[in-house]
Amino acid sequence: MIIAGLAALIWLYLYALHGNFWRSTPELAPERPPEAPPVDIIVPARDEAGSIAAVVASLLAQDYAGPLRLFLVDDGSTDGTAAAALAAAGDDPRFHLITAAPKPPGWSGKLWALDQGVGHSDAGFLLLTDADITHDPRHLATLMARISTPQRGTRLDMVSEMVRLNCTSTAERALIPAFVYFFQMLYPFARVNDPLASTAAAAGGVVLIRRTALARIGGIASIRRALIDDVTLAQRVKQAGAIYLGHSNLARSIRPYPHYRDIRAMIARTAFTQLRYSYTLLALTILGMALVWLAPPLALLFGAGAVRLCGLLACGLAVLSYQPTLRRYHLPAVWALALPLIALIYIEATIASAWRYARGAGAAWKNRDYGAQT
Repeated sequence: MIIAGLAALIWLYLYALHGNFWRSTPELAPERPPEAPPVDIIVPARDEAGSIAAVVASLLAQDYAGPLRLFLVDDGSTDGTAAAALAAAGDDPRFHLITAAPKPPGWSGKLWALDQGVGHSDAGFLLLTDADITHDPRHLATLMARISTPQRGTRLDMVSEMVRLNCTSTAERALIPAFVYFFQMLYPFARVNDPLASTAAAAGGVVLIRRTALARIGGIASIRRALIDDVTLAQRVKQAGAIYLGHSNLARSIRPYPHYRDIRAMIARTAFTQLRYSYTLLALTILGMALVWLAPPLALLFGAGAVRLCGLLACGLAVLSYQPTLRRYHLPAVWALALPLIALIYIEATIASAWRYARGAGAAWKNRDYGAQT
């Protein structure tokens, strides 16, 4: 009874008091900014030949009244990424290709590439975006309108968006909406957007930041070792400014995850890093996830009386809380019944991340192994 009751109390708190994370809001609507200052767009790319042409074309097609330049930083690609980008840009003078210097020790590859792109730019606003994300022509203007609007009377220094992730394969339909849902639970967007709250997070696929804010924290170099760079950047910026995090229907990731193993690898890559390489936090996380996701259905199925009622309450709130995210991805409500199984997959991937670290390996991405960086 104690476990079932505790699970029910946790779900009452999550649903009613945890920043309304489950609402899957806010979302930026297309909008024109009051002014259109110069913007430099920085795209780090390493072996992205399959997506880069569409990305470059979408960025150069932005319906933005002010000047913009696109700096693509080719970070040691071996698959023709640079050639594909040049072909997509044609003779557009706003496009600039930068060949990244070899990555020095102590840097993550993405941040090293971003730093070089920032070093070539001089605009007052920087749009940092990934090489697998395409953008609606209205996107940059909408981002600029948002950063130009104070949040609770405080000037925004950074705007970030959780783009619409690819969700076509069975594996993606099962696990990608849950990834977004768990991220919202970990970092309730309403608290991120509250200048008075300490919660800070960003989604690294789209970050519009003032150059002054980036300079204030010491530039990209100040977070050069970070593997969860988006959250680290948001935490640093929010220490002396306001940030905004929302959902986007104007940008989408075109990176496919066709198989379960692909998504599992994505989760395992940085899960233990998120836990600061702490086995104590790992144990607490596993215990917490079991209490939140596994105890309620077990209580509902095998309990009796008050235990079953607690399980029913917790399961009902879990199912209800997942519905807005499922609607965002146009999936039927019944997918919420799979949440306990989905949670098990995430638990296993987190344990696998810790096991990788215990064997002396760290996060790996694009044929780079970063060891146990923080």
